[in-house]
Amino acid sequence: MSRAPLRPLPRLNALATAVPTHDIHQAFIDWATPRLTDERVRALFSRMAARSGIAHRWSVLPPTADGGSPVAPGGFYDVPGLPPTSARMTAYAAHAPELALQAIAKLGDAFDPRRITHIVVASCTGFVAPGIDQILARRLGLPPTVERVLIGFMGCYAGVTALRSARHIVRSEPGAVVLVVSVELSTLHLSLAEAPEPLLAMLQFSDGAAAGIVSADARGLALGAGVSLALDDSADLIRWDIGDRGFEMHLSGEVPGRLRETLAAPAVRGQLFDGDPPELLAVHAGGRSVLDAVEHALGVDPSTLADSRSVLARFGNMSSATILFVLADMMARGAEGQGIAIAFGPGLAAEAIRFDAGRFDAGGIGA
Repeated sequence: MSRAPLRPLPRLNALATAVPTHDIHQAFIDWATPRLTDERVRALFSRMAARSGIAHRWSVLPPTADGGSPVAPGGFYDVPGLPPTSARMTAYAAHAPELALQAIAKLGDAFDPRRITHIVVASCTGFVAPGIDQILARRLGLPPTVERVLIGFMGCYAGVTALRSARHIVRSEPGAVVLVVSVELSTLHLSLAEAPEPLLAMLQFSDGAAAGIVSADARGLALGAGVSLALDDSADLIRWDIGDRGFEMHLSGEVPGRLRETLAAPAVRGQLFDGDPPELLAVHAGGRSVLDAVEHALGVDPSTLADSRSVLARFGNMSSATILFVLADMMARGAEGQGIAIAFGPGLAAEAIRFDAGRFDAGGIGA
């Protein structure tokens, strides 16, 4: 009996990240705090902001002529009723390709446009046609025969979906070299909220881009099987609505509790892990309470989520790019061992992918 040919082992050969230079975190807090007229609510918001675990968030929106933030006089948001969605999408079309190109440039010699056969782009914070995939392919001088995949509006777990898609491509085409890109401009979606819940949601979001190369070359993180989880009765816990004044984020305070309950269930743990959690956990830095929920549900040592907490502190939540920033930190510090990357988003749903760092046999990471 003849055996089926062995599939190639896809690897994330290289990963690079980029953020804008304009730090808007404190400016947002200064803008949001006085919008809460009840003193007790304002004090609660201030405490939550101080405990958010975030020190910096970055925006593609430039400072004003005198160095002010986008919400200052003369800034992007200094118009009656805030800018319409059309103006925000114009800004997306201008800034998203530039930030993505900065991340790709940081790949250095790992990126060779002559070798790229596929490009997979995840971006959930804007729309433009021709798409970001076409814009990047043209700007990079990729041949017109390059196959393109654009993953849009999936939310924070789209970075995992992009990696999983690249893995499938390499498994089916052993000679494929896939450029994976995630670029998110969350700060284009400020709204005039005057309640603590939406302001706390906006407090987390930031802009960032990540770029990686996935191929069968024997270097980098070995990518294993993916896992998808959709929670019942959770459609309204995380939701994006397209409004006349940007994309409106709805983030329920029930999310951490539902995640903790779900991840602690033996059936779900059995889907994610074979036994105990692996040595390496790359968890989407969707907020301090989300990371706390994962840590407690899985019963892991706090140090296990150090990479995720570090990304949250330095960059905030960059939607789909965030999980790639966590993996980039792991790769940069030379982490070794088997792991899983997991991210959460609209639905409420989770997407995960197994990986192996530094062990080139990569046994047991999934078919």
